[in-house]
Amino acid sequence: MFAVYAESFSTESPLDGLTIGERPDPVAPEGWATVTVKAASLNHHDLWSLQGVGLKQEALPMILGCDAAGHDEDGNEVVVHSVISSPDWTGEETFDPKRSLLSERHQGTFADKVVVPRRNIVPKPASLSFEEAACLPTAWLTAYRMLFTQGGLKAGDTVLVQGAGGGVATALIALGRAAGLKVLATSRDEGKRAKALELGAHEVYESGERLPAKVDAVMETVGRATWQHSIRSLKPGGKLVISGTTSGPKLDDAMLTHIFFLQLSVIGSTMGTRDELASLVTMLDATGVRPLIDRTLPMEQARDGFAALNSGDVFGKVVFTR
Repeated sequence: MFAVYAESFSTESPLDGLTIGERPDPVAPEGWATVTVKAASLNHHDLWSLQGVGLKQEALPMILGCDAAGHDEDGNEVVVHSVISSPDWTGEETFDPKRSLLSERHQGTFADKVVVPRRNIVPKPASLSFEEAACLPTAWLTAYRMLFTQGGLKAGDTVLVQGAGGGVATALIALGRAAGLKVLATSRDEGKRAKALELGAHEVYESGERLPAKVDAVMETVGRATWQHSIRSLKPGGKLVISGTTSGPKLDDAMLTHIFFLQLSVIGSTMGTRDELASLVTMLDATGVRPLIDRTLPMEQARDGFAALNSGDVFGKVVFTR
């Protein structure tokens, strides 16, 4: 079958290991299902895989891709949940210490077909296109869990989204607005700030700019570059929910004095559960909110999508179609 896969690693030039060609058809173990892929979306996880982050040498060649929407064996339209729990795990998927994502231990979604545990299949409503649904399982699910599960936010709360432009950040803006939150967003780029307003942000600011008022929560995916601004932007008792460190994890000053004196909460958030994905799909079906897609490419042109993401030249999601 056709596939886009990692054949080698390179920290300096990750796209050197990207290969587009043929791979064997997957065989579904007992309890697993085969999904025929119609659309799959690109994540930073895929670039990190090409650098050897989260992917071991002995697993190569590995088909990349965490997210997909398509048809199951019975022709039903479905969305794939990409968190794979260990067989003996019975609790919430995100707490399984042996969990993995598709394309880490199990072949990923950038192919004609992918096999997943049957529980990992979520029905796709007719109101969502395959391209839109394919954006949900990683970036949008991460945003949903950050806002509503870990952040516990409700209509009327004010939230700051750091680093508008990435897939998670655009999802945070759109979902926050749909849920009745007052959404503030930051970016170093004037064009991205303008797009954030179009997407639903109520106010936008230059990265690091002092806000006119403190917020109930900050959604943090940037890390070192925005950490101090995030802490300073919170009300006493506010929450900082973090799910990424794209600018690096090492802090010059963690601002611990602010955190304990203002009784701030710093909360980690990772991906989301199958049930949260089902709730997210229902929310989009009910509200009409749709993922922002930067560009759609046939999977044969996957290298162009990887290059765009690697250069930072995207606002929203890159989607591959079959």
